[in-house]
Amino acid sequence: MTEATHLTTGETNHAANAANGTSSPDNTQSSQPPLAHPDQRYVAYVTCGFIVLAFGVYFPILRNMVQHWSAVEDYQHGFIIAPLALFFAYQRRWDLEDSIIKGSWLGLIPMFIGLTSLTIGRLGTELMTMRAGFIFTLIGLILLLLGREIFKILAFPLFFLFLMIPLPQSLVNTIAFPLQLIAAKFAVWSLQEIGIPALLEGNIIHLAHAELFVHEACSGLRSLMALITLGVVFAYFFNRSTLWIQLLLVSSTIPIAIMVNSFRVALTGYLSHRFGQEFATGVIHDFQGIFTFGLAFFALLALGRLIELTLRSLESRREIGGQTKDIVHEEVNSQ
Repeated sequence: MTEATHLTTGETNHAANAANGTSSPDNTQSSQPPLAHPDQRYVAYVTCGFIVLAFGVYFPILRNMVQHWSAVEDYQHGFIIAPLALFFAYQRRWDLEDSIIKGSWLGLIPMFIGLTSLTIGRLGTELMTMRAGFIFTLIGLILLLLGREIFKILAFPLFFLFLMIPLPQSLVNTIAFPLQLIAAKFAVWSLQEIGIPALLEGNIIHLAHAELFVHEACSGLRSLMALITLGVVFAYFFNRSTLWIQLLLVSSTIPIAIMVNSFRVALTGYLSHRFGQEFATGVIHDFQGIFTFGLAFFALLALGRLIELTLRSLESRREIGGQTKDIVHEEVNSQ
């Protein structure tokens, strides 16, 4: 009611000023969107220019990373990371339009980290360091030129870009080998439980009429990286936007990926025992990968649904408890 009166009064004053041949500079100035200010638009254009310059400096490194995505199947999800990050930023376009550009010297810190990572990476030929340096440089430019308010709006899309960086091979080997053993042990246990004779020797599963080699490609690292990316996107769009729930959803992708990949190896062993070793290779083997990744995706959706139902149940109990307390309080007062 007060707001409506205030607007009416403002409109009346504006009409009176127009009738008297005068104008209200305060009202005219306040009606301008912050980003429409020429100085702010100039800073935005300068920022875009520096970002293009950063792309030019890091272009050989980025091109090499794209080639890595094409060559190594474990990182082919990298092709969708940048488009998704742009989509997330586009979703916040109205917040960006309403924000005020005010550069922050804090941007020098990530810029220093980025340029130092580029230098150290070139000296040591460490690709991951140089690739991460590009994202740090990007963060530094936005924080330095556009300010903390805009950085907070774009923080998620910017940090999401780190998922497109392939891990160094030494770290991949460290992660992949334990995953291979977990999948192989689970497969042997599952086959033995359903009456199929199976023996594990290293990463080789011995069956009655076949042998299965659990290679690095069977470690599930590919599905793990893809599922983590999917989990981050799912957590971003999840209705319950509290941080701990989002972290729970993302972290749950790791055990889900491990369990589903172990099931895939066990399924391959079962089909090889029943129908022949050709079921462990070729199109059938690839279809098993698609099928099991679909299972992982539905498991993630089911977990999200379970969290949603649990939170609704807790909220309804709190509401019932609050209503009960109010009723008891009213009865006590009436007596």
